[in-house]
Amino acid sequence: MLQQFHALPAEEAERELRACCAARDWAAQVAAGRPYADVDAVCAAADAALADLDWAGITEALAAHPRIGDRAGGTGREAAWSRQEQEAAATGDEAVRRELAEANAEYERRFGRVFLICAAGLPAATILGRLRERLGHDEETERAVVREELREIVRLRVRRWLAGETR
Repeated sequence: MLQQFHALPAEEAERELRACCAARDWAAQVAAGRPYADVDAVCAAADAALADLDWAGITEALAAHPRIGDRAGGTGREAAWSRQEQEAAATGDEAVRRELAEANAEYERRFGRVFLICAAGLPAATILGRLRERLGHDEETERAVVREELREIVRLRVRRWLAGETR
């Protein structure tokens, strides 16, 4: 898939990359760095582009992420990956679902944005614990955590995409 990525016109490469991270500046920077030696080099470029994003770019990326516990709508690759990443967070425990919804609402009131966590493989109780912990952060600390969580999600998605996983 790496060679196909290299062969795409810039606009199409950026569109494909936005399924991994919705920030347009991020996608443009990663696409502009082609060709890459290997997937690790793409991931390193993705990390560097995320580090370069201003907070408006991070906010643009966050807008594409559903609330933890909500299923992403749509049929695109990004929505499918989001649903898959949150699979382990799905719980039949009504109390945990309710607590997660309440903590999500509290986070959104406190920080004015969706709670972001790389949820792949994490059970709902673990996510709830991390969400509660992060409610104690100040804005600067939480922004650093959000950026790192986004980096982990983007890295996971870039690897999936370049491995040919479309769903």
